[in-house]
Amino acid sequence: MSFEQIINDLKQKVYKPIYFLMGDEGYYIDQITDYIANNVLSEEERGFNQTVLYGKDVEAEDIVMAARRYPMMAQHQVIIVKEAQNISNLDALSIYADNPLTSTVLVINYRYKTLDKRKKVYKSIAKAGLIFESKALRDYEIPKWVSSYLQSKGKTIDPKSAALLTEFLGNDLSKITHELDKLELAIGSSVKQITSAHIEKNIGVSKDYNNFELQKAVLSRDIPKANKIILAFGKNPKAYPIQVTTITLFGAFVKLLSYYYLPDKSKHSVASALRINPFFVQDYVTGAKNYPARKVVQIISLLREYDMKSKGFNSSTTEPGELLKEMIFKIMH
Repeated sequence: MSFEQIINDLKQKVYKPIYFLMGDEGYYIDQITDYIANNVLSEEERGFNQTVLYGKDVEAEDIVMAARRYPMMAQHQVIIVKEAQNISNLDALSIYADNPLTSTVLVINYRYKTLDKRKKVYKSIAKAGLIFESKALRDYEIPKWVSSYLQSKGKTIDPKSAALLTEFLGNDLSKITHELDKLELAIGSSVKQITSAHIEKNIGVSKDYNNFELQKAVLSRDIPKANKIILAFGKNPKAYPIQVTTITLFGAFVKLLSYYYLPDKSKHSVASALRINPFFVQDYVTGAKNYPARKVVQIISLLREYDMKSKGFNSSTTEPGELLKEMIFKIMH
């Protein structure tokens, strides 16, 4: 089941006896767990019927004993097990999963790992309850997710601003939603369209000096703009580490190399093949005009070289700002 289907069932008060929530993306695990914790029982019922256990403090047998209790003056009891990845004998849960109580809602958080599908405990839980794998989104998927999240809040964001947010915040959905919620409060309910100016003012990322703008300047071979940006980066290397810049440009030129060999160069076909928003296709059309394929191959090799140098290989005394200047100069000339 998808995250949306699980939440919809919970809203309809359709409960599974076991929810096994696993995977790398903690956001969805937390959302499902918090919804169950806050909604299955009334506030009065929680005192006697809701228990939170931690994997580092319990064994599987302790969970089984707790799950087999009957609720007091309520239809259900809720048992939430956090950090279950720390439980060494988790296989023993299959004893309970083979015959769970329908009056118990057992929620197991198994973060940063996945349960082996070949094991009996997996098969038992899958048969009696629900197993949800929360997969981390890939970088190219985050801007679309940001747009969707804000849309659910009644706001919109342009593709450039969504990409800017992604570049600054990374792919941790919990961190992203925290910042978006703060941004929503800061700009107020009357503002429906979020722009890069809002992001700069309230989150702190510059709308003019960032890796996204540098990538655009390099692809368009706008040397004055690129030099302004790397000068700003050089003055604040902690906020703009060269390693992040190198990875960003590496990704852009790998996509540009792929662009050359696409049989269909229509806007939506390119966007689909390169996994980018159609809004950014023109950047690669421009890049293809400015950089022949042979040069792109050389640039990709150059970026690998400077990534190694930035980590101390063959360049232990060169400042990051100077390395960045060298790298950008060689790319654009």
